[in-house]
Amino acid sequence: MRNSVEIAQYIKKIRERKGLSAVELANRVGVTKGTISRYESGTRKIPMDDIPKFASVLDVSPVDILIESEDEPVVNSTEYPYYPIGISAGLPLCIDSIDEDDLEYISIPDNLMGKWAGRKDIFMMRVNGDSMNKVITHGSLIAVKPVPLSDLKNGDIVVYSDGGDYAVKRFHQRENKIIFRPDSTDDMFSDYETTKDNSDLKIHGKVVMYLVELD
Repeated sequence: MRNSVEIAQYIKKIRERKGLSAVELANRVGVTKGTISRYESGTRKIPMDDIPKFASVLDVSPVDILIESEDEPVVNSTEYPYYPIGISAGLPLCIDSIDEDDLEYISIPDNLMGKWAGRKDIFMMRVNGDSMNKVITHGSLIAVKPVPLSDLKNGDIVVYSDGGDYAVKRFHQRENKIIFRPDSTDDMFSDYETTKDNSDLKIHGKVVMYLVELD
């Protein structure tokens, strides 16, 4: 049977494997981020009564958490910067600037990241909304790679902002006009158009992959 430190480290490993931040796990279990941090650092023991809650959220059994299996695989992971906000897959939404203190890190298994594993220029966000649901469903975790405007191709999926308004859409360019286009099963979503001369426009990066929970 695992001791309290080993239990906390196992929960952290499963959390990271599933692409959950400490804040997301805390919200789902019903505790604070600080409590999760103290559990994972070993400065506070996880109450045995809470083990079923963690097991339910992480989709494992309480026995998996409490008892170590000899068959558990070794999974190599990499930490990536994670912005704990939902990037709009709808109309661009205003997002307050994020201080360095608010920036989190999330660990993703290298076998899930594929050729992007270990890249230092990748950052992670979550999609909020359905305007890209043919490709990226609501709640998906997206990996974004900074790319200059000149390197983008029509149809690339990008995270962009216009002033303080952020969104994720397909990129299209026609001469001086730039079009951000939805890719949705719902025809209520429409193009968002601007120009290359728009000084407030910023392309934050190209979405190179996404991870989604099916349930």
